[in-house]
Amino acid sequence: MAGIQARVLIVARDDALAGPLAEGLDRLGWRTITARGPYAAVAALADLKIEAAIVDLASAGHEAMNLPKRLREVYAPRRLPVIAIGDLETDAAHDFDLVLSAPLHPAQAVMRLESLVRMAVAEEEFELRAQTLAERGRSLDPIETDDAPFRVLAIGEPAPQFLALSNALSRSGAEIVGAFTAYTAFDYLHERPFDAVVLWAGDNSQEALSIAAGMRRNTRLYHVPALLYMREESYVTAAEAYHRGVSDVASPETPERDTARRVIELARCYRRQISIRKALEKARSSGLMDSATGLFTRDLFAHHLIRLAVAAKERSRPLSVCVLRVADRPEVAAARATGWLDRAIPQIGSMIGRLVRVEDTAARLGPEVFALALPATPQAAARSAGERIGAVIGCTAFEAGDGKPPFVVEFDIGVAEVASPEAAGRALEEAAARALTRQAS
Repeated sequence: MAGIQARVLIVARDDALAGPLAEGLDRLGWRTITARGPYAAVAALADLKIEAAIVDLASAGHEAMNLPKRLREVYAPRRLPVIAIGDLETDAAHDFDLVLSAPLHPAQAVMRLESLVRMAVAEEEFELRAQTLAERGRSLDPIETDDAPFRVLAIGEPAPQFLALSNALSRSGAEIVGAFTAYTAFDYLHERPFDAVVLWAGDNSQEALSIAAGMRRNTRLYHVPALLYMREESYVTAAEAYHRGVSDVASPETPERDTARRVIELARCYRRQISIRKALEKARSSGLMDSATGLFTRDLFAHHLIRLAVAAKERSRPLSVCVLRVADRPEVAAARATGWLDRAIPQIGSMIGRLVRVEDTAARLGPEVFALALPATPQAAARSAGERIGAVIGCTAFEAGDGKPPFVVEFDIGVAEVASPEAAGRALEEAAARALTRQAS
């Protein structure tokens, strides 16, 4: 068992549901292992670096409801997202991170797994960041639960089946806003926050899929869950829908009450993500950040990096650092000489802060040097993150003054993986040295 690099633990007494799901997840890069009961599940967690667990309620038996708490206790201090597959009343569902209906399509499962694993890492980061700030005499407010009714945007023509689902959502306590066209829908999405979106495919499923794809191209809407409500005889397959960015698929042939419960579950999970993000972002108002950019200062970052390294070892998660140094190009040298680069640095730092994931820590190490600490991220993925940030900022033109053409900023990027808490400082120096090497070349 120790030689298996499994990422997902499936708890199920038989393979009726678990077999096809495991096969599909394995093909999509989420290697699985199946436990036939609670004791086998606990043993698997002791031996493997599992990232999430999926519990088949139909076959897991009466012990299923106690599994989330038990598995999390075994896996502490690392947070373990636990998904349930099957029917569960809302009150009981709160012990699970998410409840999904059977059968669960592997592509749908991957989307939810990626989201929940990131949320678990973000919750770990919240605890660590709170400890770092507390040592400096500041406190982070706890993660708040928003008890307001879930806000759901229903997009599509007012067909009887769609209206029936909207009524079922209203009876579940959700606030429903209707939009008949894509234009109206995006107006609403940009004007106010929603916890979930329901897309009525009707006779034109491609328009609904285009809306879902458009949401995934928008950074602010990227994580908002979207359920596609389409007839069973539609020529669009579930696999195509999931690959186009849809979070779940349902049909009018399913009882509206069941579909409404699925929408509420997606909204509940999303709202939790937002709560964690808001709690982490409050660190910027602690008074300890760099005043110009709102990022961690050099000293605060170094202090927090050591804590991250200790936690990474305890949780058996990778940790990488990335250094971004403003590249010394001719137009940048001119902007530096005239002071316009200094004026652009606060905007550049603010952009970096918005472009990193919520669980990442961004800092300003020097006048033109920035750093990222990326938990649960191996070195190759950290480089991709740094290059993505550099590419976005490289597409931004900054003012040069005196009628001169705007200038753009490029970065020399260095990356290193933190091997141990004792090597955290050395890894940061190594990343900075690699950035310097690229600059010299």
